[in-house]
Amino acid sequence: MSTIHLSVVTLIAMIAFAGNSLLCRIALSATEIDAASFTTIRLASGAITLFLLVWLRNKALVIGGNWLSALALFAYAAGFSFAYISLSAATGALLLFGAVQATMIGYGLFSGERLNMRQMIGIILALSGLIGLLLPGLEAPPLFGATLMLGAGVAWGIYSLRGRGSGDPTQQTAGNFIRAAAMAVLLSAVLQSSANADIAGICYAVASGAIASGMGYAVWYTALAHLRATSAATVQLSVPVLAAAGGIVFLNEPVTIRLMLASFAILGGVAIFLLNKGAAVSS
Repeated sequence: MSTIHLSVVTLIAMIAFAGNSLLCRIALSATEIDAASFTTIRLASGAITLFLLVWLRNKALVIGGNWLSALALFAYAAGFSFAYISLSAATGALLLFGAVQATMIGYGLFSGERLNMRQMIGIILALSGLIGLLLPGLEAPPLFGATLMLGAGVAWGIYSLRGRGSGDPTQQTAGNFIRAAAMAVLLSAVLQSSANADIAGICYAVASGAIASGMGYAVWYTALAHLRATSAATVQLSVPVLAAAGGIVFLNEPVTIRLMLASFAILGGVAIFLLNKGAAVSS
C-alpha cells in the first residue's frame, strides 16, 4: 500500500470514529430516539454490515468472537449512548479517548511495564487534564454523563485488550457485534416503557452502526496492517479533535477554555507517552 493510499484510508477510519460521537449526539439531541434504542439499532446494523463483509470475503458463514468480549463491547456502546444524552460531542470523545488510553496504559503497568521519565511526565500531564476537565465549575460536564463515558472508555479498552492477537479482527468483531446486539435487545426490552424512535433517529443509528462502526472498523483494520503500533496509537489522537471540529460545525457546540486546556493536556500527555513507548523497559 502506497503512503498516500495508507494516509487516505487512515483518515477515513479516523473520520468514521469521530462520526460515531457526532451521529449519537445529533440523534439524542435532535430526534425522538432514546439511548437504548439507538444502542440496539447501532449494534444490530453494525453486526449485519460486518457479517456481510466477512461473508463476501470468505464465502462462508464463519462467526468469531466470544461472550466476554461481546459484554465489553455492549458496555461500551450502552454507556456511550446514555452519556451522550448530556455530553457535547467534543467532551464525550475526549473523555472516551482518555479512559481507553488510561485502561490500556494501566494494563501495561500491571503487566510489569516500566516507564521512563518522559512517559511518567506524559501520564501526569494527561491525568491533570482529565482532573481539570472534571473539577466542579460552570464549565464542568455533567457528572453522571461523564462517569458513563469514562466507564464506556474502560469497557472499550478492555475490549481492545481482549482482541489483541485473537485472529481475523473483522471476523472477531462481527461475532462480538452479533452477541452484543442480542444484549442490547434485552436492554431495550427492560426499558421498553421509555422506548421511542423516529425515522431520523433510526437513520442516524443505522449510519453509526453500519458506516461509522462496521465499515469504519473494516477500513481501520486494513490500515492497521501497514502501521507501526506507535503510529497506530498516535494517529488516534486525531479522533477527539475531529469530533470537536464536527461538533462546532454541525451542532454549534461551544469550545470552552476548560475544554481546550484539558484537550491539550490529555492529548499532549498521551502523545508524549506513546512517542516514548519504544524506550520503555519490560520486566
